[in-house]
Amino acid sequence: MSNRPSEAGRGHVTLVGAGPGDPELLTLKALRALEAADVILYDSLVTAEILDLARRGAARICVGKRAGRPSCRQDDINALMVRLARDGKHVVRLKSGDPSVFGRSTEELTTVRDAGISVSIIPGITSASAMAAGAGVSLTRRGAAQSVRFVTAHGAKGGLPEDLDWTGLSHPGTSLVVYMGARTSAELARNLMAAGRDASTPVLVASNVSRSDEKLVEGTLCELAGQRLPIDRSAPVILGIGEAFEMPGSAMMRVERSTHEIKVKRAPAV
Repeated sequence: MSNRPSEAGRGHVTLVGAGPGDPELLTLKALRALEAADVILYDSLVTAEILDLARRGAARICVGKRAGRPSCRQDDINALMVRLARDGKHVVRLKSGDPSVFGRSTEELTTVRDAGISVSIIPGITSASAMAAGAGVSLTRRGAAQSVRFVTAHGAKGGLPEDLDWTGLSHPGTSLVVYMGARTSAELARNLMAAGRDASTPVLVASNVSRSDEKLVEGTLCELAGQRLPIDRSAPVILGIGEAFEMPGSAMMRVERSTHEIKVKRAPAV
């Protein structure tokens, strides 16, 4: 099915999930949108391999937003989408992961709709699913977790959000997946332990999930609180906290293990 608008000459915006980085994790619908795009507004975490799949004549504009780095203002991104669509363009707003998971999709959808422009959304594989697949774990492993909670550890003021439900997040039957937590991980861990989460709770630190340089670091909540786990702040990082993240003795992929770090060696694509 085409992602273009039904009315000739009218622009259209499609919010597309690019997934965690591996181009083979794109959905077919996302690929078709890239092949139909006139303009692609992409996040800084979208890989070059994914951009290479777009229509050759499509314009590519980086509108990346990274914590602690120069970034495009959200209002400017919204205005650019509207202006390009009003010029009759099919605009693909390409977002890392899934646009509906900490992707500010509501603001962008609302802005485009309020401007009278048609808009659609194509979900992508979020980093939590890719992390679990790379580690060979189940987010709701029987006997370990009955629920999964996604949380951002980066609030509007740059630190932890002020209204986090620490009691709920510290429940032992919850697999906690933390996005954007590289800079606030130690404080997050301390707050979880203060709310009752056991200091020995398994922790998995994953960077560059699904990519050729993916790294997984095993540890405990106490080690995370004490900043004793290596975290590469220059890379996209996601944290898994809970009993479900205890790595199995024999994973489906081959790994090289050191004290904590696991470098995933991925088999060639079939």
